[in-house]
Amino acid sequence: MPELSRSQIAVYGAVAVALLLLGARAIRAEGSKASTSYQSSSSSASSGGFTFRASGPAGDVVVDVTGAVARPGVYRLPVGSRVTDAVERAGGATGAAMLEAINLAARLADGQQVVVPKRGPAGTVATGAGAGAEEGPISLGTATEEQLDTIDGIGPVTARNIVEYREQQGGLASVDQLDQVSGIGPATMESLRARLQP
Repeated sequence: MPELSRSQIAVYGAVAVALLLLGARAIRAEGSKASTSYQSSSSSASSGGFTFRASGPAGDVVVDVTGAVARPGVYRLPVGSRVTDAVERAGGATGAAMLEAINLAARLADGQQVVVPKRGPAGTVATGAGAGAEEGPISLGTATEEQLDTIDGIGPVTARNIVEYREQQGGLASVDQLDQVSGIGPATMESLRARLQP
């Protein structure tokens, strides 16, 4: 077998490097296609540099809209929808609605109840719309600072912390998530479980 010259070795080396680069690019492109094929309008989880998103029915949330809306009921909405989308889906707020008492920009969580309170005398929130101190469970996703302040063990500062934490998280699906909020201990968590619903 004839001995290769230095120029031939250099050419073969350059070809080998080029083939390796093309192969790496092809593998990277294939990984990118695999990543995008898993993406849809749902929550995502990151693993090994790829983003996987669930598709199909998991791409929706089901919420119960009640209170001062035209058509109270249970509605299916895309993941990422806001409280305002749920209110619109329920036919919009009635003239008696006190929309400023809820956070319309909060992100919806699956199983959440959206309570649109009714306006009472002199612009107060009417009881019976989910705002009374002992009227029943309060919606975790739409509870105002004032409503949270009615729960045993929750003061104005902790109520504000809960609302801020909920907004940072884009909504909450479970009362148990509130154990991450400063000022909430085991006894307070029991009070929250008794008075809040998803």
